[in-house]
Amino acid sequence: MKFADEFKAAVTPRAALLVIGVLALQLLFITSYVGALHSPEPKDVPYGVVAPVPAVAQQAEQRLDQLPGSPLDPRVVADRETARQQIMDRKIDGALIIDPRGTTDTLLVASGGGAALSNVLQVLTVRIEAAEQRTVRTIDVAPASSEDFNGLSSFYLVIGWCVGGYLCASIMSISAGALRASPQRAGIRIGAMALVSVVGGIGGALIVGDTILGALPGSFWGLTGLGALVTFAVGAITLALQELTGVVGIGLAVLLVVVAGNPSAGGAFPLPMLPPFWQAIGPWLPPGAGTWAARSIAYFEGNALTKSLLVLSAWAVLGVAVTLLVAALRERKHRPAQS
Repeated sequence: MKFADEFKAAVTPRAALLVIGVLALQLLFITSYVGALHSPEPKDVPYGVVAPVPAVAQQAEQRLDQLPGSPLDPRVVADRETARQQIMDRKIDGALIIDPRGTTDTLLVASGGGAALSNVLQVLTVRIEAAEQRTVRTIDVAPASSEDFNGLSSFYLVIGWCVGGYLCASIMSISAGALRASPQRAGIRIGAMALVSVVGGIGGALIVGDTILGALPGSFWGLTGLGALVTFAVGAITLALQELTGVVGIGLAVLLVVVAGNPSAGGAFPLPMLPPFWQAIGPWLPPGAGTWAARSIAYFEGNALTKSLLVLSAWAVLGVAVTLLVAALRERKHRPAQS
């Protein structure tokens, strides 16, 4: 009986539920990462086709569209410069420039958007061209920095900002003596989160920029602003989840950002190489939106940022609104009992 009593005292029902929750997170982590990344294959990659003769371009488009497994989503583009601009605008990921007067064509890629995808496009195009007894030369119109191995620095930078966001929010809520937030306390925590976000944005941009590592080119202030937004969005939604569910909210934030968000972010393998589920959710979660935006700032002249910034802003606004609303409703509920 003594051991049973000690066991009940050591393992409370609440602790047991939390352990079960951690085990579930562990298994979901394995499922999500292995499921997303164990067998990357290109699927419907936006791909331009250019030829001086429209009939040649249309024939090439049809041939590419019929490839087994549908690795490409080809579309005829007016000319080489238009194809290049569409790559820089992140509307397509590569383009084949056909020269019907010779036997060598040109492939345009952008390794700054993810070296894994540009490499796959090169291998696939070489194989397609060889079947037609043609050769291809590759031009990288938005090359990744020589200090940015496989274009991963943007992804790791954003993950760092995300980690800072949910850890800071978690610490503020579970630190010794911390209580469920009143509206005033919630406002202070949100203000502190904003300050931390700005400092984290500046720090991250300094580390990856020319000042320290030189891993990423692009606007210092652009990356700083993005870092502040990513950190604040993740921190705000973590505060909101904790206001709604208590300590369980930390696990929910990890589920959202780490378990679902990281493997679907397009870091190691860009979105067109991920399975459909992860490809669908990635752009709508903070790691995916942040990674896309960081690469746009670093390598694509700041193009195609609007959607990602709106997604991050929506998470930030939702987090702030829920945190303040729950705090206000709680105070309103308890006010009569305290009078």
